[in-house]
Amino acid sequence: MKIREKSVPGYERVVLGSDEAAGYQGIIAIHSTALGPAVGGTRYWSYITEDDAVTDALRLARGMTYKNALAGLPFGGGKSIVMRDGKAADREQLFRAHGRMVNSLAGKYFTAEDVGTSPADMEYILKESAYVAGLQGRSGDPSPHTARGVFRAMQAAARHKWGSDDLAGKTVAIQGCGHVGYFLAGELARVGAKLIVADVDAAKVKRVVDEHRATEITTEEIYAAGADIFAPCALGGVLNDQTIPQLKATLVVGAANNQLLEPRHGDLLQQRGVLYAPDYAANAGGVINGCCREMLGWQNEKRFQHIRQRTGWRKNGLPLSARALADQIGPRLPGSGRQRKRVRRCVPSCKFQTSISSWQRPSSWLRGWPVLWMDHRLD
Repeated sequence: MKIREKSVPGYERVVLGSDEAAGYQGIIAIHSTALGPAVGGTRYWSYITEDDAVTDALRLARGMTYKNALAGLPFGGGKSIVMRDGKAADREQLFRAHGRMVNSLAGKYFTAEDVGTSPADMEYILKESAYVAGLQGRSGDPSPHTARGVFRAMQAAARHKWGSDDLAGKTVAIQGCGHVGYFLAGELARVGAKLIVADVDAAKVKRVVDEHRATEITTEEIYAAGADIFAPCALGGVLNDQTIPQLKATLVVGAANNQLLEPRHGDLLQQRGVLYAPDYAANAGGVINGCCREMLGWQNEKRFQHIRQRTGWRKNGLPLSARALADQIGPRLPGSGRQRKRVRRCVPSCKFQTSISSWQRPSSWLRGWPVLWMDHRLD
């Protein structure tokens, strides 16, 4: 195993590793350990260049810092990538090599499942390192919990926008029918929402269409679909100059990480009257479940209660008000709030903004939707 360090301003450590015998080329980015060891999944994906993979790892690691801090977890942010070269790979050898790379950081970083990986891959990592979660027979696949959290956040956003958390009859356009998108479709179908779905994998689309009577459209058409809610559940950067003008939805609540291509695209959504629930707040259910079970030893009810509280639901199971959800995303007053202080411990240069959109209706309990805008640009 050959390991080299890469110096990146604003990041504690970025390491790149290679193992020719295993066909392994990987990256681990640790953004912050201010609150505890960095936690973030391993993504197995194809990139055109190594620089593209590093950029993705950096963005994802920073997002995990925000997510873990806002979720009230005693962990920092990190992420790792195993580069996919298109050739047939021996997954055991590949992920055991990645396990050795994770182990070289001596507990500064804990990994788990992410896009392209599974609990079975985490078992291979476990053979080389104890710094892994998402294992079979323990917290396992985080997708159902991530989907549950996105669904709760969607209800809270709907209550803010329309005065009710009832999603029956609402049309939701789901981009991506993989693990999280599939479970989110089930949550929405259960409450009577109408579904429009798209994915590059026809088999995944067919599964959702067959089980939930969803309407299939192409990946190019999903942005302009006649939907009330747009749910990005695939890869990041999908909200940009080309796609935002196409949106007919007035809510954006999804599971994908780094949905905004650039921070200014959050402002563009607001200008168009679209309510955006920041991904690092809405999609925290999976990391809450995995960390709290395998690393903190919490029992089921305590974990599920934490997910409800942090992604849109009260302890008693009633929908959390939009104001309370907003408190999890960003405090109402500049420079105040426990969550803001937690994030500033990790990212002293982060930017906060309390915004009131022109379409929002003032009331005695809510003057606007305060949004915590993080600067995702790399230094």
